[in-house]
Amino acid sequence: MIIRERYLNQIRPFIDSDLIKIITGIRRCGKSVILVQLKEELLKRTNNVIYIDFESARVNNLIKNAFDLLDYIDKCKVNKDKYYIFIDEIQNLNDWADACKTLRLENNSLFITGSNSKLLSSEFTKELSGRYVSFRIRPFVYSEILEYTKELGKSYTINDYLIWGGFPKSIEYDGENKKNYIYDLEETIIHNDICLRYNIKKDNIFRAVCDFVFRSNSRIVSAKSITNYIKANNEPCSINTVMKYIDYISEAFGIDLVKEYSTKIKRELSYYYKVYNADVSFNSIRVMDNRYDLDHNLENIVYNELLFKGYNVQVYRYEDNEIDFFVTKNGKSHYIQVAYSVVDNKAYEREFKAFNKMDYSYDKVLITNDTIDYSTSMVRHIKFEDFLMMDEL
Repeated sequence: MIIRERYLNQIRPFIDSDLIKIITGIRRCGKSVILVQLKEELLKRTNNVIYIDFESARVNNLIKNAFDLLDYIDKCKVNKDKYYIFIDEIQNLNDWADACKTLRLENNSLFITGSNSKLLSSEFTKELSGRYVSFRIRPFVYSEILEYTKELGKSYTINDYLIWGGFPKSIEYDGENKKNYIYDLEETIIHNDICLRYNIKKDNIFRAVCDFVFRSNSRIVSAKSITNYIKANNEPCSINTVMKYIDYISEAFGIDLVKEYSTKIKRELSYYYKVYNADVSFNSIRVMDNRYDLDHNLENIVYNELLFKGYNVQVYRYEDNEIDFFVTKNGKSHYIQVAYSVVDNKAYEREFKAFNKMDYSYDKVLITNDTIDYSTSMVRHIKFEDFLMMDEL
């Protein structure tokens, strides 16, 4: 498995801190691997390392609650020096927050992972009051995929990435095996991380919301539009229920909901947001006859890559013009428009027109999958394949 230096570099400054290090993100994005890599680094300088994996049936049978965990750790210690404690998928333990607070006070450096943002629930964060630091892990970006496929002796094209995304394990499979892995992964997220956790009774409606949302990546949606869609299929449903279900999907890191920054106050108050999937494969497994949604998947990938590169990302609207992204990093700002291709004249005019009324003091970038350079005196065209390998714009 590759060393994910970008994430490790974010965590290393906090290794000896008494802050609780929370490593979170969607299921199977590589959190456990990062936890193991941190553990292996520390074992080179100390033997005071304890690792516990709550996805192990033996661990779950042995440790039932916070007191069992504290007792187990006490028995593992052989001295009174600082210990480095790694706990994988801790949300599977009852009263895990109480255990974390206690361990933090007992000369331990604590690292925990979990696949649900309830790790950062208001109750937990209120009690910790700034005594934690969190790190969001995401599926592989393309540069990581190339590094991993080189290790595997496989190839993975940009088109593969546009369709099947970057879940680490899925890259090991081909054809139907890849698709089946993603189906099973999504089912685990929907059933275990959401339906069971929140005791969802209206399973058919919740799954309809999931289908709508995962198919709508890189689009502006509203709870009302989803409710109308479900009602049109003869299912009784309220906007409040849909909003609650969308929050559940977001809490399991299946999607990001990006608020639209607008110059119109009315627009900001109308509950519109743009949806981006944690991985474009959630869209692709819903496609019939291999008619993959490459245009929206490409924008979704640009969003994920921008976050990986360290940019703050917003959707931007000025009057009637919408720009896909307004991004900032290190004091530099960029307007970014994304399209699969601008070879067609109408597509070319549409994408470049979006920049017309934008602030000229900011860099204007167009990202497409075209191989021809369409840069103008005002707009910088970046080829998608080049963008994927950039550290910064």
